[in-house]
Amino acid sequence: MTGQTTVHLFFSLAALLAVAKLFGALARAVRQPPVVGEIVAGVLCGPLVLPESVRAVLIPKDVAPLLSALAAVGLALFMFVVGYELEHTLLRGRRRAALGVAVGSVLVPLVVGVLVALPLAARYAPGSHTGFVLFLGIAMSVTAFPVLARILADRGLTNGPLGGLALAAAAVGDLVAWVGLAAVAALTAGGEQWRIALLPVYVLLLLCAVRPLLKRVLTHWAERPSAPATLFPLLVSGLLLSCAATEWMGVHYIFGAFAFGAVMPRAGLEKLRDRLIHTADQAGTLLLPLYFVVAGAKVSLDGFGASTLVTLLTLLTVAVAAKAAGVYAGARLSGLEHRSALPLSILMNVRGLTEIVILSVGLELGLIDGTVYSMMVVMAVVTTAMAGPLLAAAPPPPEEAPLPAPASAPLTHATADETVGIGR
Repeated sequence: MTGQTTVHLFFSLAALLAVAKLFGALARAVRQPPVVGEIVAGVLCGPLVLPESVRAVLIPKDVAPLLSALAAVGLALFMFVVGYELEHTLLRGRRRAALGVAVGSVLVPLVVGVLVALPLAARYAPGSHTGFVLFLGIAMSVTAFPVLARILADRGLTNGPLGGLALAAAAVGDLVAWVGLAAVAALTAGGEQWRIALLPVYVLLLLCAVRPLLKRVLTHWAERPSAPATLFPLLVSGLLLSCAATEWMGVHYIFGAFAFGAVMPRAGLEKLRDRLIHTADQAGTLLLPLYFVVAGAKVSLDGFGASTLVTLLTLLTVAVAAKAAGVYAGARLSGLEHRSALPLSILMNVRGLTEIVILSVGLELGLIDGTVYSMMVVMAVVTTAMAGPLLAAAPPPPEEAPLPAPASAPLTHATADETVGIGR
C-alpha cells in the first residue's frame, strides 16, 4: 500500500465514520434505531445523491477494497455476537407461544414472498429463477433480533412477558432465516460444488470438537477477575478461521461467524460471556458502520420507473401485511389475547440490520440485482422506522403497562449494541 493510498484510506475512514455516526445520532434523537440513520448516510454517500467527482474523492478506487475488507471484519464480529447472544433458555416457560409466533412469523411471509417473487423472476432475476424466488421469500420472513431488543429496552419491556415472548420468537425465526439462506446459497453456489458437502462435517466439528475445547478454555478463566490479554485475540482468530472455512466451502463467511458464536459455551460462564460480548461490540465500533455505508451506497434509483415504483409499493405492502398477519395468527392460535397479539405483530415487523446483511449477501451471490436490492433496502428501513410509532399507538397488553423510556438502556446481551451506538 503506497503512501498516497494510506492518506486516502485515513481520509475516507474519518469522513465516512463521521457521517455515519452523525446520522446515527440524529436517528436516535428521533427515537429511531441508529442503523436507520447510518443506512441513510450510506445512501447519501452513494450515486443517488453525490456526483461521481465527489465520490471519487470520498471513496477513491484504490481505497474501496480496503474499506470493504474492514467492513467485512466488522460484520464478522457482529455475526459472532448475534450467535453468542442467542439465549438457549429463551423458550423456557413460553415454548408453545414462542413457537406459534415464530412459525407464523416465518411461514406466512415466506410463502407469500415466494408467490410474489414468481411473476417478478422473469424481469428481475439476474441468474437462477429458483434462487431468486427462494431468496425473496426468506428476505420477507426476517425479523431483526438486535433491533427488536433495542426497541423493547427503550420502552422498558425487555423483562416483561411481551418482551420475552417477542425475543424468543425472533431468535427462533432468525435461526430459521440464516439456515434457509445458507441452504439457498449452497443450492445456487458455483465453483467446486463438492466443498459444500463438507458443511455438515464442519458443523459436527464445531459441536463435537471446538465447543468442548472452548468450554475447557473459558471455564479455566471464568472465575478469575480478568481474562488474559490473549483470550479475546485467540477467540477472534477462531472466528476468522471459521469465516474462512465456510467461505471456502462456498457458503458466505457470515455463517461461519454466526456458527462460531452459536457454539460458544454459556452455562456457568455468564460473567465472562458478558465481558467477551462487550469486548466484541467495542471492537466492532469503528468497523460495522462502514458496512452500513457500503450497503447504503449500493442503493440506486437508476432504471426506476412507474412499474418499478409499483413493484416497490407491492413488496413493502406484502412484507408488512404478511408478517403482521402471520404473527397475529400464530399468537392467537397459541392462546394469546388480541391486546398481546397486536403489539407482537408490530414488533416482529422490524427488519433492521439483519435484512440489510441478508440483502447484501443476496446481491454478492447474484441472487438479486441492484434494483431489487434497492427496493428491499427501502422496505427494511421503512419497516424498522415504523415499529416504534406504531407500538406507541397500539393499546398495551393487559398484563403489562408501558413504562417510560429510560435515558439509556442497560448493557445486556440483548442491548449491548448501545455500547457501540449502532442499534442494529
